Amino acid sequence: MFANPLKILKALGLKENDIVADLGAGTGHYTMIAGALVPKGKVYAVEVQKDFLGTIKSRIEDLHASNIEIIWGNVEKIGGTKIKDGIVDAVIASNILFQVEEKENFIKEVDRILKPKGKVLLIDWAEDSLMKGTKILPKGKAREMLEQKGFFLDREIDAGNHHYGMILRKQ
Repeated sequence: MFANPLKILKALGLKENDIVADLGAGTGHYTMIAGALVPKGKVYAVEVQKDFLGTIKSRIEDLHASNIEIIWGNVEKIGGTKIKDGIVDAVIASNILFQVEEKENFIKEVDRILKPKGKVLLIDWAEDSLMKGTKILPKGKAREMLEQKGFFLDREIDAGNHHYGMILRKQ
């Protein structure tokens, strides 16, 4: 079974007024669920592929979700998410870190937008996943990269058979 976004986001412990950034939102699976979990908060869906933004926009309209903002942005550049400094309670990074070329910039951008003690939900492909042949980033290496930038592991979570999951916190 692949990742279950609702189960995973419940493990993140979002509060109804949290501000969330879904970086590399894709077609918005996590975005939509996060929007429902933070009805008095806000979700920023940041995506570089314009086609995906159109899909997210349609889903927002279908659900009449008023707390989701779509941003065409580049998560690999400092300031590329177009989100203000230090306003986000939680970042969702699902199946993106393995694709990011500028991983250090990505982590710096996450750090920039997060509040002190903010959370990062990192979900990515496990080494034994169906994604053989791609540049999978092993769980230990991903954790090490974030810890080197001042994050610490809060806990690992079950992200399905083909993924690893962890929640890290900004110090």
